[in-house]
Amino acid sequence: MTKPDRVVLIGVAGDSGCGKSTFLRRITDLFGEDFVTVICLDDYHSLDRKQRKETGITALDARANNFDLMYEQIKSLKAGNSIMKPIYNHETGELDPPENVDPNHVVVIEGLHPLYDERVRGLIDFSVYLDIDDDVKIAWKIQRDMAERGHTYEDVLMQINSRKPDFDKFIDPQKGHADVVIRVLATNLIKDDKDRKVLRVQMIQRDGVEGFTPAYLFDEGSTIDWIPCGRKLTCSYPGIRMHYGPDEYYGHSVSVLEVDGQFDNLNEVIYIEEHLSNTSARHSGEITELLLQHKEYPGSNNGTGLFQVITGVKMRATYERLTKTKAGKVAAAV
Repeated sequence: MTKPDRVVLIGVAGDSGCGKSTFLRRITDLFGEDFVTVICLDDYHSLDRKQRKETGITALDARANNFDLMYEQIKSLKAGNSIMKPIYNHETGELDPPENVDPNHVVVIEGLHPLYDERVRGLIDFSVYLDIDDDVKIAWKIQRDMAERGHTYEDVLMQINSRKPDFDKFIDPQKGHADVVIRVLATNLIKDDKDRKVLRVQMIQRDGVEGFTPAYLFDEGSTIDWIPCGRKLTCSYPGIRMHYGPDEYYGHSVSVLEVDGQFDNLNEVIYIEEHLSNTSARHSGEITELLLQHKEYPGSNNGTGLFQVITGVKMRATYERLTKTKAGKVAAAV
């Protein structure tokens, strides 16, 4: 692999179980595996599992992480230098000997704290925060842990509540710094919905970010409510509603896209794509093609997949703007 002239740094933040793994797969698929290096920021834990248990400091707490080393190494990597990165072993809960990491065209730092430290944040070229609403998070975790792990409802709720103070203090505020927040909420289409299988998903895009043009529906800056179901989009119960409009978020002006409901036929998403502008797609229908490429990925049949794909394409546009070169599998092979 040739040494890149410019390392483009992407930050992907969010709690565990919020869809980071799926989103990272989408990014890697888009750019090509050889083009992207992913660094899990758990590797910068300063306390191992035993020490955290002894001190009562959780992995979410800033004190359990070495931000000085994180900053120095990410800065060095972005400058085009190799680093000896620590390794946190998730199986043993211990810190293993470090490994060599070479600079790559795109370096993704992902985990609980990519946007927490101001110095690290300043290095990032594009950032996204994946945000799962509490109601949905609890429903998902209860379904998963009770079905797959044999936990009781009370155990699951206690585990969620025990993490919440540190999550609220150290993780959640980072979304105020992200260029894009993908927010998963309970649907408004089903009254008193308990299953949380139908979801309402928002793409909250920060205005005024250099080189970033928020995607919009129909008319930029207007407030639009749209029911696309009909002759061109198949919708079974409870249907689909879309929304777009300007808003304020963490003191910043933002543009919000929203999809409430799920797609019955992913091929038909092209109908919605045709009404979206500023997606940064290279050609008409590319967003739908990318969605169809991995329709088995979680969230592909609702706004999660759609907005993850658009965000990935926005990241590609950022890379191309900063490096003045084409990105992706085809470009990497040339």
